[in-house]
Amino acid sequence: MIDIKISSKIKKACPDIRLGIIDAKIEYQKENRKLWNEIDRTVKQIKTSIRQEQITELPVIKRTREAYLALGKEPARYRCSAEALLRRTVQGKDLYRINNVVDIINYISLLFHFSIGCYDYNKLTGPMEFGIGLEEENYQAIGRGEMNIANLPVFRDSHGPFGSPTSDSERTMITDKTNRILIIIIDFKKYELLSEAIEKTISCLKEYADAKEVFSSIIE
Repeated sequence: MIDIKISSKIKKACPDIRLGIIDAKIEYQKENRKLWNEIDRTVKQIKTSIRQEQITELPVIKRTREAYLALGKEPARYRCSAEALLRRTVQGKDLYRINNVVDIINYISLLFHFSIGCYDYNKLTGPMEFGIGLEEENYQAIGRGEMNIANLPVFRDSHGPFGSPTSDSERTMITDKTNRILIIIIDFKKYELLSEAIEKTISCLKEYADAKEVFSSIIE
């Protein structure tokens, strides 16, 4: 597993931060129908249990927004992926069907409200650090084009920044060539649900992506 550290700067601004890490070999599929049956059931439950105005007060979402403010980034403009996904769901918009791996991550995010990064392991070069984006720094974000990552929580490897809770970069995205993945669940408040989210993610990877050689840990 690649060595991952949390920088002292982001730790100072967000002292309760920790990361749930999963490393696994997987089988890529364009779509898994059984998985989407589960996602559809979850979407229906969310639509009947969460209102739009409640989303920012959900504990995990609220703490993520507070972390963005502590770093100097406006959370309403650079929404974390979990909040954006919940808003799309509550508004009744269809979820994007990407591939079995990314769809699993979105499913877990809907269940637990954590923002989750998912990367092609073979496109990463360690060591890695979770820190803060620099002024005038950017990258090509998936589905967003060039994104300003200054003051965002940012993952870096030896080649530079590649991911954040708002949107990950195209450089390390999952493709049909991906056979090993690195998943990072971002927890800004040491919630007990992190361990449960890791276990559920691993279960889904095994069921819907034929995951093998799965390793997990929590970094603080």
